[in-house]
Amino acid sequence: MAMPALVSSRGTPLALALVLVAATLCLPGSCDGAAADRIRRLPGQPEVTFGQYSGYVGVDDGGKRALFYYFVEAEVDPVSKPLVLWLNGGPGCSSLGVGAFSENGPFRPSGQVLVKNEYSWNKEANVIYLETPAGVGYSYSADAAYYQGVDDKMTAMDNMVFLQRWLQKFPQYKGRDLYIAGESYAGHYIPQLAEAMVEFNKKDKVFNLKGIALGNPVLEFTTDFNSRAEYFWSHGLISDATYRVFTSACNYSRYVTEYYGGSLSPLCARVMNQVTRETSRFVDKYDVTLDVCLSSVLSQSLALSPGHAAQVGQRIDVCVEDETVSYLNRRDVQAALHARLVGVHKWAVCSSVLEYELLNLQIPTINVVGSLVKSGIRVLVYSGDQDSVIPLTGSRTLVQNLARDMGLKTTTPYRVWFEGQQVGGWTQVYGGGVLSFATIRGASHEAPFSQPERSLVLFRAFLQGQPLPETFS
Repeated sequence: MAMPALVSSRGTPLALALVLVAATLCLPGSCDGAAADRIRRLPGQPEVTFGQYSGYVGVDDGGKRALFYYFVEAEVDPVSKPLVLWLNGGPGCSSLGVGAFSENGPFRPSGQVLVKNEYSWNKEANVIYLETPAGVGYSYSADAAYYQGVDDKMTAMDNMVFLQRWLQKFPQYKGRDLYIAGESYAGHYIPQLAEAMVEFNKKDKVFNLKGIALGNPVLEFTTDFNSRAEYFWSHGLISDATYRVFTSACNYSRYVTEYYGGSLSPLCARVMNQVTRETSRFVDKYDVTLDVCLSSVLSQSLALSPGHAAQVGQRIDVCVEDETVSYLNRRDVQAALHARLVGVHKWAVCSSVLEYELLNLQIPTINVVGSLVKSGIRVLVYSGDQDSVIPLTGSRTLVQNLARDMGLKTTTPYRVWFEGQQVGGWTQVYGGGVLSFATIRGASHEAPFSQPERSLVLFRAFLQGQPLPETFS
Protein backbone atom coordinates (compact mmCIF):
# COMPACT_ATOMS: atom_id res chain seq x y z
CA MET A 1 0.00 0.00 0.00
CA ALA A 2 1.45 3.36 -1.02
CA MET A 3 2.05 5.76 1.83
CA PRO A 4 0.19 9.09 1.64
CA ALA A 5 2.16 12.34 1.60
CA LEU A 6 2.91 13.47 5.12
CA VAL A 7 0.66 16.48 5.53
CA SER A 8 -1.69 17.39 8.33
CA SER A 9 -5.48 17.13 8.08
CA ARG A 10 -5.86 20.53 6.47
CA GLY A 11 -2.86 20.39 4.18
CA THR A 12 -0.40 21.79 6.72
CA PRO A 13 3.21 20.86 5.91
CA LEU A 14 4.57 18.20 8.23
CA ALA A 15 7.21 20.47 9.82
CA LEU A 16 4.57 23.00 10.86
CA ALA A 17 2.21 20.26 12.01
CA LEU A 18 4.91 18.86 14.27
CA VAL A 19 5.54 22.29 15.77
CA LEU A 20 1.84 22.56 16.55
CA VAL A 21 1.78 19.07 18.04
CA ALA A 22 4.83 19.91 20.14
CA ALA A 23 2.78 22.57 21.85
CA THR A 24 0.80 19.80 23.53
CA LEU A 25 3.49 17.10 23.60
CA CYS A 26 4.80 16.55 27.12
CA LEU A 27 8.11 14.77 27.06
CA PRO A 28 9.55 14.11 30.52
CA GLY A 29 10.49 17.41 32.10
CA SER A 30 9.22 19.52 29.19
CA CYS A 31 5.82 20.50 30.65
CA ASP A 32 4.32 21.18 34.01
CA GLY A 33 3.30 17.59 34.67
CA ALA A 34 -0.20 16.75 33.55
CA ALA A 35 -1.60 20.28 33.79
CA ALA A 36 -1.17 20.97 30.08
CA ASP A 37 -3.17 17.85 29.24
CA ARG A 38 -6.18 18.55 31.44
CA ILE A 39 -9.46 18.66 29.53
CA ARG A 40 -11.59 21.56 30.66
CA ARG A 41 -14.70 20.22 28.97
CA LEU A 42 -15.44 18.11 25.91
CA PRO A 43 -17.92 19.70 23.50
CA GLY A 44 -21.44 18.60 24.33
CA GLN A 45 -20.53 16.61 27.43
CA PRO A 46 -22.81 16.44 30.48
CA GLU A 47 -21.64 17.78 33.82
CA VAL A 48 -19.22 15.43 35.59
CA THR A 49 -17.05 15.66 38.67
CA PHE A 50 -14.14 13.46 37.58
CA GLY A 51 -10.99 14.71 35.88
CA GLN A 52 -10.17 14.09 32.23
CA TYR A 53 -6.82 14.40 30.48
CA SER A 54 -5.56 13.76 26.97
CA GLY A 55 -2.51 14.46 24.89
CA TYR A 56 0.73 13.01 23.61
CA VAL A 57 3.58 11.07 25.16
CA GLY A 58 6.75 10.71 23.12
CA VAL A 59 8.01 7.13 22.89
CA ASP A 60 11.33 7.65 21.13
CA ASP A 61 14.31 9.77 22.09
CA GLY A 62 14.28 11.72 18.83
CA GLY A 63 10.81 13.17 19.37
CA LYS A 64 9.55 11.72 16.09
CA ARG A 65 7.02 9.25 17.47
CA ALA A 66 4.25 9.93 19.97
CA LEU A 67 1.22 8.05 21.24
CA PHE A 68 -2.08 9.73 22.04
CA TYR A 69 -3.96 8.91 25.22
CA TYR A 70 -7.28 9.78 26.85
CA PHE A 71 -7.39 9.40 30.63
CA VAL A 72 -10.43 9.51 32.88
CA GLU A 73 -10.18 9.50 36.64
CA ALA A 74 -12.54 7.35 38.67
CA GLU A 75 -15.95 8.85 39.36
CA VAL A 76 -15.54 8.40 43.10
CA ASP A 77 -12.39 8.29 45.23
CA PRO A 78 -9.80 8.20 42.44
CA VAL A 79 -7.00 8.31 45.01
CA SER A 80 -7.77 4.78 46.19
CA LYS A 81 -8.93 3.26 42.90
CA PRO A 82 -6.55 1.20 40.71
CA LEU A 83 -5.12 2.32 37.38
CA VAL A 84 -6.22 0.46 34.23
CA LEU A 85 -4.74 0.66 30.74
CA TRP A 86 -7.28 -0.26 28.04
CA LEU A 87 -6.14 -1.47 24.60
CA ASN A 88 -8.27 -2.31 21.59
CA GLY A 89 -7.10 -4.61 18.84
CA GLY A 90 -7.24 -4.67 15.07
CA PRO A 91 -4.28 -4.63 14.88
CA GLY A 92 -4.29 -0.91 14.29
CA CYS A 93 -7.63 0.23 15.72
CA SER A 94 -8.37 2.99 18.18
CA SER A 95 -8.89 2.53 21.90
CA LEU A 96 -10.29 6.06 21.94
CA GLY A 97 -12.98 5.55 19.32
CA VAL A 98 -13.86 1.94 20.11
CA GLY A 99 -13.00 1.54 23.78
CA ALA A 100 -13.71 4.98 25.22
CA PHE A 101 -16.55 6.21 23.00
CA SER A 102 -18.28 2.96 21.98
CA GLU A 103 -17.67 0.53 24.84
CA ASN A 104 -16.66 1.29 28.42
CA GLY A 105 -15.76 4.97 28.58
CA PRO A 106 -17.77 7.63 30.42
CA PHE A 107 -19.52 9.07 27.34
CA ARG A 108 -21.06 8.03 24.05
CA PRO A 109 -21.75 10.42 21.16
CA SER A 110 -25.41 11.11 20.40
CA GLY A 111 -25.94 13.60 17.61
CA GLN A 112 -23.96 16.72 18.45
CA VAL A 113 -23.61 15.93 22.16
CA LEU A 114 -22.25 13.28 24.50
CA VAL A 115 -24.46 11.22 26.78
CA LYS A 116 -23.29 9.58 29.98
CA ASN A 117 -22.55 5.86 29.94
CA GLU A 118 -24.09 4.56 33.15
CA TYR A 119 -21.86 1.48 33.01
CA SER A 120 -18.55 3.23 32.44
CA TRP A 121 -15.53 1.41 33.80
CA ASN A 122 -14.33 4.57 35.50
CA LYS A 123 -16.90 3.73 38.16
CA GLU A 124 -14.31 1.20 39.36
CA ALA A 125 -10.94 2.52 38.18
CA ASN A 126 -8.87 5.32 36.71
CA VAL A 127 -8.68 4.36 33.03
CA ILE A 128 -6.16 5.20 30.29
CA TYR A 129 -7.26 4.65 26.68
CA LEU A 130 -4.18 4.44 24.45
CA GLU A 131 -4.13 4.75 20.65
CA THR A 132 -1.37 2.34 19.68
CA PRO A 133 0.80 1.76 17.72
CA ALA A 134 1.85 5.04 16.12
CA GLY A 135 -0.31 5.61 13.06
CA VAL A 136 -3.52 4.75 14.91
CA GLY A 137 -5.99 7.57 15.51
CA TYR A 138 -4.17 10.70 16.63
CA SER A 139 -0.90 8.84 17.37
CA TYR A 140 1.80 9.48 14.80
CA SER A 141 5.32 8.96 13.53
CA ALA A 142 7.12 11.79 11.75
CA ASP A 143 8.95 9.15 9.72
CA ALA A 144 6.49 7.46 7.35
CA ALA A 145 8.84 4.50 6.96
CA TYR A 146 8.03 3.50 10.53
CA TYR A 147 4.51 2.49 9.52
CA GLN A 148 5.77 -0.26 7.24
CA GLY A 149 6.31 -3.55 9.04
CA VAL A 150 5.28 -2.62 12.58
CA ASP A 151 5.14 -5.80 14.65
CA ASP A 152 4.22 -7.07 18.10
CA LYS A 153 7.66 -6.49 19.62
CA MET A 154 7.84 -2.90 18.42
CA THR A 155 4.34 -2.24 19.74
CA ALA A 156 5.09 -3.78 23.14
CA MET A 157 8.22 -1.67 23.54
CA ASP A 158 6.47 1.58 22.60
CA ASN A 159 3.60 0.77 24.95
CA MET A 160 5.99 0.15 27.83
CA VAL A 161 7.88 3.38 27.18
CA PHE A 162 4.54 5.17 27.07
CA LEU A 163 3.62 3.84 30.51
CA GLN A 164 7.01 4.77 31.96
CA ARG A 165 6.74 8.34 30.70
CA TRP A 166 3.05 8.64 31.51
CA LEU A 167 3.84 7.77 35.14
CA GLN A 168 6.46 10.51 35.13
CA LYS A 169 3.77 12.91 33.96
CA PHE A 170 1.30 11.59 36.57
CA PRO A 171 3.60 10.72 39.51
CA GLN A 172 0.64 10.34 41.88
CA TYR A 173 -0.09 7.03 40.13
CA LYS A 174 3.37 5.55 40.67
CA GLY A 175 2.99 2.51 42.87
CA ARG A 176 -0.76 2.34 42.25
CA ASP A 177 -2.19 -1.12 41.53
CA LEU A 178 -2.04 -1.44 37.74
CA TYR A 179 -4.13 -3.63 35.45
CA ILE A 180 -4.18 -3.95 31.67
CA ALA A 181 -7.39 -4.89 29.87
CA GLY A 182 -8.45 -5.13 26.26
CA GLU A 183 -9.89 -7.31 23.57
CA SER A 184 -9.38 -8.97 20.22
CA TYR A 185 -5.78 -8.52 18.97
CA ALA A 186 -4.99 -7.12 22.42
CA GLY A 187 -4.57 -10.82 23.14
CA HIS A 188 -1.18 -10.17 21.53
CA TYR A 189 -0.59 -6.61 22.70
CA ILE A 190 -1.29 -7.15 26.39
CA PRO A 191 0.61 -10.35 27.26
CA GLN A 192 3.72 -9.11 25.44
CA LEU A 193 3.52 -5.70 27.10
CA ALA A 194 3.02 -7.31 30.52
CA GLU A 195 5.96 -9.66 29.90
CA ALA A 196 8.19 -6.68 29.05
CA MET A 197 7.04 -4.88 32.20
CA VAL A 198 7.76 -7.89 34.42
CA GLU A 199 11.24 -8.15 32.89
CA PHE A 200 11.86 -4.41 33.32
CA ASN A 201 10.81 -4.60 36.97
CA LYS A 202 13.71 -6.98 37.65
CA LYS A 203 16.06 -4.04 37.12
CA ASP A 204 13.89 -1.14 38.24
CA LYS A 205 10.54 -1.69 39.96
CA VAL A 206 8.41 0.81 38.09
CA PHE A 207 5.18 -1.03 37.35
CA ASN A 208 2.94 -2.36 40.11
CA LEU A 209 1.26 -4.76 37.69
CA LYS A 210 -1.40 -6.89 39.36
CA GLY A 211 -3.35 -8.47 36.53
CA ILE A 212 -4.51 -8.56 32.93
CA ALA A 213 -7.97 -9.13 31.45
CA LEU A 214 -8.29 -10.38 27.87
CA GLY A 215 -11.64 -10.21 26.07
CA ASN A 216 -12.29 -12.53 23.10
CA PRO A 217 -8.52 -12.55 22.59
CA VAL A 218 -6.29 -14.00 19.90
CA LEU A 219 -4.04 -16.28 21.98
CA GLU A 220 -3.18 -19.21 19.74
CA PHE A 221 -3.77 -18.95 16.01
CA THR A 222 -4.80 -22.50 15.14
CA THR A 223 -7.09 -23.14 18.11
CA ASP A 224 -8.74 -19.71 18.04
CA PHE A 225 -9.32 -19.53 14.31
CA ASN A 226 -10.37 -23.13 13.73
CA SER A 227 -12.99 -22.96 16.48
CA ARG A 228 -14.98 -20.76 14.11
CA ALA A 229 -16.19 -23.76 12.09
CA GLU A 230 -17.76 -25.49 15.09
CA TYR A 231 -19.32 -22.22 16.22
CA PHE A 232 -20.89 -21.61 12.80
CA TRP A 233 -22.18 -25.18 12.64
CA SER A 234 -23.51 -25.37 16.21
CA HIS A 235 -25.39 -22.08 15.73
CA GLY A 236 -26.98 -23.19 12.47
CA LEU A 237 -25.02 -20.80 10.27
CA ILE A 238 -23.55 -23.52 8.03
CA SER A 239 -24.73 -26.92 6.86
CA ASP A 240 -23.32 -30.30 7.84
CA ALA A 241 -21.68 -30.61 4.43
CA THR A 242 -19.99 -27.22 4.69
CA TYR A 243 -18.85 -27.98 8.23
CA ARG A 244 -17.11 -31.11 6.94
CA VAL A 245 -15.15 -29.30 4.20
CA PHE A 246 -14.44 -26.34 6.53
CA THR A 247 -12.77 -28.71 8.99
CA SER A 248 -11.10 -31.15 6.59
CA ALA A 249 -10.52 -29.70 3.12
CA CYS A 250 -9.51 -26.17 4.20
CA ASN A 251 -9.85 -24.96 7.76
CA TYR A 252 -9.87 -21.29 8.69
CA SER A 253 -6.28 -21.06 9.90
CA ARG A 254 -5.08 -22.43 6.57
CA TYR A 255 -7.24 -19.94 4.69
CA VAL A 256 -5.91 -16.97 6.70
CA THR A 257 -2.32 -18.13 6.25
CA GLU A 258 -2.75 -18.44 2.49
CA TYR A 259 -4.64 -15.15 2.22
CA TYR A 260 -2.07 -13.06 4.08
CA GLY A 261 0.76 -14.94 2.41
CA GLY A 262 -0.56 -13.99 -1.03
CA SER A 263 -0.98 -17.62 -2.06
CA LEU A 264 -4.70 -18.34 -1.76
CA SER A 265 -5.37 -21.76 -3.27
CA PRO A 266 -8.43 -22.47 -5.46
CA LEU A 267 -9.54 -25.07 -2.90
CA CYS A 268 -9.55 -22.65 0.04
CA ALA A 269 -11.17 -19.96 -2.09
CA ARG A 270 -14.01 -22.37 -2.95
CA VAL A 271 -14.47 -23.45 0.67
CA MET A 272 -14.59 -19.88 1.96
CA ASN A 273 -17.01 -18.85 -0.78
CA GLN A 274 -19.25 -21.70 0.33
CA VAL A 275 -18.96 -20.69 4.00
CA THR A 276 -19.61 -17.03 3.18
CA ARG A 277 -22.63 -17.86 1.04
CA GLU A 278 -24.25 -19.86 3.86
CA THR A 279 -23.38 -17.58 6.77
CA SER A 280 -24.60 -14.58 4.73
CA ARG A 281 -23.17 -11.10 4.66
CA PHE A 282 -26.28 -9.94 6.52
CA VAL A 283 -25.23 -11.68 9.74
CA ASP A 284 -22.79 -9.81 11.97
CA LYS A 285 -19.98 -12.28 12.62
CA TYR A 286 -18.95 -10.34 15.72
CA ASP A 287 -22.42 -10.70 17.23
CA VAL A 288 -24.46 -13.39 15.51
CA THR A 289 -27.69 -12.21 17.18
CA LEU A 290 -27.34 -8.56 16.15
CA ASP A 291 -29.14 -7.24 13.07
CA VAL A 292 -27.01 -4.11 12.63
CA CYS A 293 -23.86 -2.77 14.22
CA LEU A 294 -21.86 0.44 14.44
CA SER A 295 -18.99 0.39 11.97
CA SER A 296 -16.66 1.70 14.67
CA VAL A 297 -17.28 -1.45 16.68
CA LEU A 298 -16.98 -3.74 13.66
CA SER A 299 -13.80 -2.30 12.28
CA GLN A 300 -11.28 -3.46 14.87
CA SER A 301 -11.93 -7.10 13.98
CA LEU A 302 -11.50 -6.89 10.22
CA ALA A 303 -7.89 -8.08 10.30
CA LEU A 304 -9.13 -11.25 11.97
CA SER A 305 -11.49 -11.89 9.06
CA PRO A 306 -9.56 -11.34 5.82
CA GLY A 307 -11.86 -10.83 2.89
CA HIS A 308 -14.73 -9.83 5.17
CA ALA A 309 -14.20 -6.09 4.75
CA ALA A 310 -15.70 -6.17 1.28
CA GLN A 311 -18.76 -7.96 2.60
CA VAL A 312 -19.26 -5.31 5.27
CA GLY A 313 -19.18 -2.61 2.62
CA GLN A 314 -21.89 -4.41 0.62
CA ARG A 315 -24.28 -4.99 3.49
CA ILE A 316 -27.50 -3.04 3.93
CA ASP A 317 -26.68 -0.92 6.97
CA VAL A 318 -29.71 0.80 8.49
CA CYS A 319 -27.60 2.24 11.34
CA VAL A 320 -27.28 5.97 11.72
CA GLU A 321 -24.07 7.67 10.62
CA ASP A 322 -21.19 6.63 12.76
CA GLU A 323 -21.37 9.31 15.42
CA THR A 324 -18.03 8.45 16.97
CA VAL A 325 -16.18 9.16 13.72
CA SER A 326 -18.12 12.37 13.20
CA TYR A 327 -17.46 13.55 16.74
CA LEU A 328 -13.72 12.86 16.74
CA ASN A 329 -13.30 14.66 13.42
CA ARG A 330 -14.78 17.90 14.75
CA ARG A 331 -12.19 20.68 15.10
CA ASP A 332 -13.59 21.83 18.44
CA VAL A 333 -13.36 18.27 19.78
CA GLN A 334 -9.77 17.90 18.60
CA ALA A 335 -8.90 21.22 20.22
CA ALA A 336 -10.46 20.12 23.51
CA LEU A 337 -8.52 16.84 23.34
CA HIS A 338 -5.23 18.62 22.51
CA ALA A 339 -5.12 16.42 19.40
CA ARG A 340 -3.81 16.99 15.89
CA LEU A 341 -3.97 14.94 12.72
CA VAL A 342 -0.46 14.36 11.41
CA GLY A 343 0.07 12.60 8.09
CA VAL A 344 -3.62 11.81 7.62
CA HIS A 345 -6.60 13.90 6.57
CA LYS A 346 -9.12 12.55 9.07
CA TRP A 347 -9.36 10.55 12.26
CA ALA A 348 -10.40 6.94 11.57
CA VAL A 349 -11.39 4.01 13.75
CA CYS A 350 -8.66 1.87 12.18
CA SER A 351 -5.45 3.10 10.62
CA SER A 352 -5.12 3.51 6.86
CA VAL A 353 -1.36 4.17 7.01
CA LEU A 354 -0.19 1.36 9.28
CA GLU A 355 1.13 -1.77 7.57
CA TYR A 356 1.20 -4.23 10.44
CA GLU A 357 2.94 -7.59 10.18
CA LEU A 358 -0.32 -9.52 10.10
CA LEU A 359 1.39 -12.91 10.13
CA ASN A 360 2.26 -12.07 13.74
CA LEU A 361 -1.21 -13.57 14.20
CA GLN A 362 0.50 -16.96 14.05
CA ILE A 363 2.77 -16.26 17.02
CA PRO A 364 1.17 -17.85 20.10
CA THR A 365 0.80 -15.71 23.21
CA ILE A 366 -0.85 -18.33 25.43
CA ASN A 367 2.65 -19.37 26.54
CA VAL A 368 3.34 -15.75 27.52
CA VAL A 369 0.13 -15.82 29.55
CA GLY A 370 1.53 -18.89 31.32
CA SER A 371 4.75 -17.10 32.20
CA LEU A 372 2.75 -14.20 33.63
CA VAL A 373 0.73 -16.58 35.78
CA LYS A 374 4.00 -18.06 37.07
CA SER A 375 5.08 -14.52 37.96
CA GLY A 376 1.98 -14.09 40.10
CA ILE A 377 0.11 -11.84 37.66
CA ARG A 378 -3.62 -12.60 37.76
CA VAL A 379 -5.10 -13.41 34.35
CA LEU A 380 -8.75 -13.31 33.31
CA VAL A 381 -9.79 -14.51 29.86
CA TYR A 382 -13.39 -13.63 29.08
CA SER A 383 -15.59 -14.23 26.05
CA GLY A 384 -18.76 -12.70 24.72
CA ASP A 385 -20.68 -15.82 23.79
CA GLN A 386 -22.22 -14.41 20.59
CA ASP A 387 -18.86 -13.82 18.91
CA SER A 388 -18.00 -16.15 16.03
CA VAL A 389 -14.72 -14.39 15.18
CA ILE A 390 -12.83 -15.54 18.28
CA PRO A 391 -15.37 -17.96 19.77
CA LEU A 392 -15.54 -18.83 23.44
CA THR A 393 -14.85 -22.51 22.71
CA GLY A 394 -11.31 -21.87 21.54
CA SER A 395 -10.51 -19.52 24.43
CA ARG A 396 -11.97 -21.93 26.98
CA THR A 397 -9.93 -24.82 25.57
CA LEU A 398 -6.72 -22.78 25.67
CA VAL A 399 -7.27 -21.75 29.29
CA GLN A 400 -8.15 -25.31 30.33
CA ASN A 401 -5.05 -26.69 28.63
CA LEU A 402 -2.84 -24.01 30.16
CA ALA A 403 -4.14 -24.80 33.64
CA ARG A 404 -3.53 -28.50 33.05
CA ASP A 405 -0.02 -27.98 31.71
CA MET A 406 0.86 -25.73 34.66
CA GLY A 407 -0.62 -28.13 37.19
CA LEU A 408 -3.15 -25.58 38.42
CA LYS A 409 -6.02 -27.16 40.29
CA THR A 410 -9.60 -26.12 39.69
CA THR A 411 -10.63 -23.71 42.42
CA THR A 412 -14.14 -23.03 41.12
CA PRO A 413 -15.71 -25.68 38.85
CA TYR A 414 -17.58 -24.45 35.80
CA ARG A 415 -20.70 -22.65 37.01
CA VAL A 416 -23.10 -19.83 36.21
CA TRP A 417 -22.62 -16.31 37.53
CA PHE A 418 -25.30 -13.68 37.95
CA GLU A 419 -25.87 -10.04 37.11
CA GLY A 420 -28.91 -8.76 38.94
CA GLN A 421 -31.76 -11.22 38.44
CA GLN A 422 -30.30 -12.87 35.35
CA VAL A 423 -27.55 -15.29 34.44
CA GLY A 424 -24.58 -13.16 33.43
CA GLY A 425 -22.51 -16.02 32.04
CA TRP A 426 -20.38 -18.97 33.12
CA THR A 427 -16.99 -19.12 34.80
CA GLN A 428 -14.22 -21.44 35.92
CA VAL A 429 -11.29 -20.53 38.18
CA TYR A 430 -7.88 -22.19 38.56
CA GLY A 431 -4.95 -21.97 40.94
CA GLY A 432 -6.71 -20.06 43.70
CA GLY A 433 -7.76 -17.29 41.33
CA VAL A 434 -4.53 -16.62 39.46
CA LEU A 435 -6.13 -17.88 36.22
CA SER A 436 -9.82 -17.51 35.35
CA PHE A 437 -12.14 -17.96 32.40
CA ALA A 438 -15.59 -16.42 32.08
CA THR A 439 -18.25 -15.95 29.46
CA ILE A 440 -20.55 -12.95 29.20
CA ARG A 441 -24.00 -14.10 28.19
CA GLY A 442 -25.43 -12.34 25.16
CA ALA A 443 -22.24 -10.38 24.53
CA SER A 444 -20.44 -9.80 21.26
CA HIS A 445 -16.77 -9.59 20.31
CA GLU A 446 -16.87 -6.17 22.00
CA ALA A 447 -18.60 -7.24 25.23
CA PRO A 448 -18.84 -3.83 26.96
CA PHE A 449 -20.66 -2.46 23.89
CA SER A 450 -23.33 -5.15 23.72
CA GLN A 451 -23.62 -6.13 27.41
CA PRO A 452 -22.39 -3.10 29.37
CA GLU A 453 -23.91 -3.96 32.75
CA ARG A 454 -22.69 -7.56 32.77
CA SER A 455 -19.26 -6.45 31.60
CA LEU A 456 -19.04 -3.96 34.47
CA VAL A 457 -19.94 -6.68 36.99
CA LEU A 458 -17.15 -8.84 35.57
CA PHE A 459 -14.67 -5.96 35.61
CA ARG A 460 -15.50 -5.06 39.22
CA ALA A 461 -15.05 -8.64 40.42
CA PHE A 462 -11.73 -8.92 38.58
CA LEU A 463 -10.29 -5.75 40.11
CA GLN A 464 -11.44 -6.74 43.59
CA GLY A 465 -10.13 -10.29 43.24
CA GLN A 466 -13.57 -11.57 44.18
CA PRO A 467 -15.60 -14.47 42.74
CA LEU A 468 -18.29 -13.56 40.25
CA PRO A 469 -21.73 -13.44 41.93
CA GLU A 470 -23.10 -16.91 42.67
CA THR A 471 -26.65 -15.78 43.49
CA PHE A 472 -29.26 -13.24 42.44
CA SER A 473 -28.73 -9.72 43.73
